[in-house]
Amino acid sequence: MFKDYPEHIDRLQDVLTAVAKEPSSATPRLELAIWALEGRLEAFKSEARAELEAAKASGNQDAVHKADLKERLMSQAAWKHVWIGDKALWDYIDSV
Repeated sequence: MFKDYPEHIDRLQDVLTAVAKEPSSATPRLELAIWALEGRLEAFKSEARAELEAAKASGNQDAVHKADLKERLMSQAAWKHVWIGDKALWDYIDSV
């Protein structure tokens, strides 16, 4: 989903790495990873909405179109059901 947004991939990696480095606690690491992903994806969605509003205010239709596509993608990514069952994601989390 984020192939056109490598900086977003880096930000997701950063949050997962932070979870992996957390000392053991009563909260399972998988739970912490889910919370971290949810928070980061919600931030992406909020940022994309702000970009869309700024593009609309500028009146630049090309910028509006691009920002609209990004906002839709980020909104879709924030839906937990899109990524919660992704085996590759959980394999990655287990490896860090």
